[in-house]
Amino acid sequence: MSGRALRQEEEEEEKEKRGESAKLRQKEELSRRIKEQKVVVDELSNLKKNRKVYRQQPNSNIFFLVDRTEMLSQCKNTLDELKKAHQEMENSDKIKMKK
Repeated sequence: MSGRALRQEEEEEEKEKRGESAKLRQKEELSRRIKEQKVVVDELSNLKKNRKVYRQQPNSNIFFLVDRTEMLSQCKNTLDELKKAHQEMENSDKIKMKK
């Protein structure tokens, strides 16, 4: 193998390692978000019916009163979406391992 071909091969291996590292970080971030969302759903589920729930506006310190059941429903949907994304990531990893 020539020096040039060797360098190309090393560069490709380095790119692959960076890609795997990025995927691992994404997977960890997704797992962290799933855990957070589970806590939110659990907290909302266990609130007394007469308790008030507020939602923070993104990038702001402003909170608005929201309906507890509507917020619980939104949080459950978000949790389902996160779990689906995590499952898709797991499935793609399994497929790559088989190859």
